[in-house]
Order: sequence, then structure tokens, then C-alpha cells
Amino acid sequence: MPELVVQDVSCSKRDRILFENLSLQISSGQLIHLRGPNGAGKTSLLRIIAGLSQADTGQVLWDSQPLNATYFETMVYLGHKSGLTASLSALENLQFWAHLHQAECSDAQLYDLLTRLGLVGLEDLPVKMLSAGQQRRVALARLWLKPAQLWILDEPFTALDTAGIALIEQHITQFVASGGAVILTSHQTLQATCYLQVVELEYTL
Repeated sequence: MPELVVQDVSCSKRDRILFENLSLQISSGQLIHLRGPNGAGKTSLLRIIAGLSQADTGQVLWDSQPLNATYFETMVYLGHKSGLTASLSALENLQFWAHLHQAECSDAQLYDLLTRLGLVGLEDLPVKMLSAGQQRRVALARLWLKPAQLWILDEPFTALDTAGIALIEQHITQFVASGGAVILTSHQTLQATCYLQVVELEYTL
């Protein structure tokens, strides 16, 4: 995987500096846990890295180049909201997302994935009828759908029970062990692994 470089990035919101001149590198086989209090700028930093927001200063480079179409094709960003269409079923949401990202998946594979995620019997229900934890599992199923080199995850464990957290942590660890890279935010203490690096953001007035 090409190296992702965050170089001297600064971000402010409503005249308050969230972080200033922040730099980090994300390489193959690396898991970065971004921590800090609410309001420290964790989500803002992830959105900048994902190319969804513009930094006040600094730059984000992929393979020594500004973020481009190749980068967006090789990464998956999941925000802290599930990003599901409430009126569609779990299966239809995944079908739509797979089509949008040109991920080749049969309905049989999607049913199998939803079963593996503990959603057997719920595949055809509108997601608005599912619990918050079940909706989160549907959203996280996307990590199994698209071949990627980088995952950017904002609070992926929100609303999950212990079993759900363990399942997603295991998948993240396997992805990193196979050469992928992950940067995530979470109030959850991650299972210690040789891949884990913690980056702390502070709340500044």
C-alpha cells in the first residue's frame, strides 16, 4: 500500500483552533487509534484524510500525490452515522452501496454476510425497523464488500454489543495483518496488538 501522509494540517471551527500543524504517516499494516475528548477535532481530521473536508493549512498526500481518483477507489470511509436509507432493507442498502462502488457481490453472498453479522431473518426488513446496533452492523458490512487498502472509521463500535465489537475488532485486525491500514476514532479501548498506534488530540480553547 502507498503511504498516506498528513503534513502540517491545521483545522479550525467557529474561530476555535481544533488542531494545528498536525502530521502523521499511515502505512501498510498499521492501525491508528485516534483518541481525544469530544470537540478535539477527531471527526474533522478523519474527514480531511478522507477528502471530504478541506484543511485550513497543510496537505494530505497519497503515494506522494494529492488525493485523487485512485485514492478514493482504494479506501473506505464510514462516518459516525450509519448512512443507510431508512426505507430500504438491509439487503437493498448493501446492494445499492455495492453497485455504487462497483463491488461485485451476489445476493447469496450478501445474505451470507448479513447472517455472519447476526442479522439472519432481518435481511428484508426496512432498516428503520432495526435497532441502532443492528443498523450499525449493516453499515459495517460494507467493510466486507469493497476491496480496499485503507479504512477510515469514525466511531465504528457505536451501539454495538460485546459480540459485535469483538467481531469488528477481529475483522480490523485481520485486515491490518494482511497489509491494509486503518485509522479510526473510538471511545472503546482497543485490544492491544503489535499493529496499534495511539494518537491523542487535545481539546483547546
